[in-house]
Amino acid sequence: MAGENLASVTQVEADGGPPAPLLTDTQQAALRALCDTFVPSVEHPDDADGFWARTATDGGADQGIEQVLATLPDADRAGLLQLLDALFLQNIANVSQRSREQILRNVALASPEAGAGLAALSGLTMFFTYGGVDPQTGQNPNWRRWGYPGPVSPPPDVSKPIEPFVPEGDTELEADVCVVGSGAGGGVIAGTLAKQGLKVVVLEAGGYYNESDFNQLELWAYQNLYYRGGPTPTAEQTISMQAGSNLGGGTTVNWTNCLRTHPWVRAQWAQEFGLEGVDTPDFDRHLDVVMERISANDRCSDLNGPHQRIKEGSEKLGHHVHVCVRNTDESKYSPELAAYMGFGDQTGSKQSTTKTFLQDAYDAGADIVARCSARRVIAKDGRAAGVEAQYADPVTGREARVTVRAPQVVVAAGALESPALLMRSEIGGPAVGKYLRLHPTVAVFGMYDEDQKAWWGTPQALVNDHFADVEDGYGFLVEGAQYAPAITGAAVPWTSGYRHKDVLSKNRFGASFIAVTRDRGHGWIELGPNGEPVHHYVIEDELDQRNLRHAIAELARLHEAAGAREIFHLAGGLPHWKRGEDGLERFIAEAQGVPFVAGGQKVFTAHQMGSCRMGTDPETSVAGPYGELHDTAGVWIGDGSAFPTPSGTNPMISIMALAHRTAEAVVEAAGAGRPLETAAPQPA
Repeated sequence: MAGENLASVTQVEADGGPPAPLLTDTQQAALRALCDTFVPSVEHPDDADGFWARTATDGGADQGIEQVLATLPDADRAGLLQLLDALFLQNIANVSQRSREQILRNVALASPEAGAGLAALSGLTMFFTYGGVDPQTGQNPNWRRWGYPGPVSPPPDVSKPIEPFVPEGDTELEADVCVVGSGAGGGVIAGTLAKQGLKVVVLEAGGYYNESDFNQLELWAYQNLYYRGGPTPTAEQTISMQAGSNLGGGTTVNWTNCLRTHPWVRAQWAQEFGLEGVDTPDFDRHLDVVMERISANDRCSDLNGPHQRIKEGSEKLGHHVHVCVRNTDESKYSPELAAYMGFGDQTGSKQSTTKTFLQDAYDAGADIVARCSARRVIAKDGRAAGVEAQYADPVTGREARVTVRAPQVVVAAGALESPALLMRSEIGGPAVGKYLRLHPTVAVFGMYDEDQKAWWGTPQALVNDHFADVEDGYGFLVEGAQYAPAITGAAVPWTSGYRHKDVLSKNRFGASFIAVTRDRGHGWIELGPNGEPVHHYVIEDELDQRNLRHAIAELARLHEAAGAREIFHLAGGLPHWKRGEDGLERFIAEAQGVPFVAGGQKVFTAHQMGSCRMGTDPETSVAGPYGELHDTAGVWIGDGSAFPTPSGTNPMISIMALAHRTAEAVVEAAGAGRPLETAAPQPA
C-alpha cells in the first residue's frame, strides 16, 4: 500500500471537485482523526503565524486523500478502507493525541500491510498539508513559518516553438527512424539523425510544456512533468524514485548538473563490457559536442545557504569541492527563478532537449508526437519494422492508435520504461530488465543559526567529490537538493505529531546535504498483470551498504564542521544530535544502524540506469557495444538503460554522450551519407 505513488495527489488539484463519496461516515471520521494525529494542533507560545495550531484537516488533507482513494485500484483501496475501519474500532476519533499515537504504533506492528498502509496515508497527509495550495493565491499558510515565498512570478506569455503532430484518428506514419522517448538520450539521437537528413518520428508518452505553463508549484509539476505523477517507490518500498515524463524527459525537471563520466567508469565500460573507444579521446569528442550544444558553463552557479555550508564544511575537513557546470543560457539566467527549476524553468535559461536537440530535430523536419505511449516494437524476420503506440490527450479526450513504419527503432523511454517496451515486444533477450541501477541517495538535515534561504538559487551549484572513489571505483558525491515543501514534509520521518512539527517549524534554518552513491548491486524490472513495469530494488550488496553508511557519517561530519547546531538523519526513528553534546559519533552510529528496509533508511533516487545495458555477452546484456540489440537488428537502446554499470555522477551528460555515439552508429546503419559534426553548432 505504501507503494502507491503520489500522482493522485496532484490529479485531485487538477480535476477539482470530489467524486461521489467512497467512505462511510465512520471511515471519514477515522481518516480525519488519522490526519490530525499526523499533523495535530499543538499549543505553543511561538505561534503568531498559526503553524503550531494548524491541523492537517484545516488544510483539507482528508478531503484530498479521499479523492486519492477514488483513483486507486480496487484491491488497494479496499485495503486502506479496512485500515480505517480498524482505526475507528480502536476509537481513534475520540481519544487523546497521546492515545492516538499509541494506537498507530500498535497497528503498525500488527502486520507489514498495516504498517505500509499507515506509511502511505502519512505521506499523503504531509504532501497535502505542506505542498497543497490555495488555488486563488498559490500559497500555503505553512510556508510563512519557513520563509518560503512560493511562486514569485506568473508564467510568461511565450509561444511553443515545437508544434507536435496530432493524429486525427488512427494513424500510420513512415520514417527512417522512430525514436521512443525525448529525454537526454532520445532527444540527442533525434536531433542528430534528423540533421543527417533522415526522416525521424519521435514518440513521447508525456505532454509538451514550456515556460508559459510553469507556475512554480510543486504539486502541479509532479502531475504534469514527472513519471507516474511524482515520487513513486520500488515494489519493496525501499527507495523513492523520481523521473521526468514529458517532452524533454528528465532534462525538463533535472537540476542541470553537467558532470562528465568518471575516467575509471569509462575504462570499466571499455575493458569489461567491450564499449570500444569510450576510454579514449574519441568519447571526449562526444562529451564535447553535447556540452557545447547545451551551453554548459560554470558561470551560473550562485551558492545558496546549503551550498555555502557544504563549501565551508568541506574546506574545514580538507575535502575537494567544485562549482557545478550547468546547461544554462547566461543571458536568461536568474538565481531567484532557478530555485523552481525542478518544477520547470520559467526563464527558458535551462537548455533542455526541447531547447536544443529536439528543436534541431523539429527544425530538420522530424515529426514529434506527444502524449503517445509506445506499446510494442514491431519486428519482422529478426529486425525492426516499426512501433505500435497509443495516443491519448487527457484534455480533449481524443485517443488514437499510431503505427510508425520504420526500419530503425531507438528505444529511449528511460531506464524505468524501456525494458517494459522490450518485454511487451518479446525482444531483447534474457538480460532485459536486469541490472537496474539507481544511485541510492541518503540525506542528512542540519539546522543552523541563520535562515539558510534554501529555496533560493539553483538546486545544485556545488559538488564535493572527495569520496567519489572510496573502494574499487565505487563511492559517493555530496550535493545539494531542490527545495520542495511537499517532499520536505513527507521526507521527515514521523515519530510523533509534536516532534514532526518541531523539526518542520525550524525548516527555514535547515540545509539538506545528500550523498549520491554509485551502486554495485542492482535491482530488476518485470511486467505487472497490466503490462506495465514493476520496479524491484533491495539494498543488499555489502559494498553498497558500506558506502551508504560511510556517506551518512560524512554528511553528519560536514554539517558539524559547517557549524550546525542540530543534525537529523532522515531515517526511521529520526536520529538526532545537538551541539554541546559529546555524542556526534554516537549519533552517527545510531543513524548508520537503521536498516535498509521499508520504514528504515529513507533512500531516494533521481537517477535510473542499466536495465537494458550494452555489452558483448547476450546473456548478460541486451545490446551490443554501440546500442543495437543482440537479437533484433535495427533496434537500438538510446538512454540511460544502456549503461553497463552506473556512471557514479549525475548521468545526463553520460547519457547524452553515449546517445551521440549510438546516433552515429544508427546513421551508418541507415546509410545516411552526410558528414557528422565534430562540434555542436553555435546559437545564431
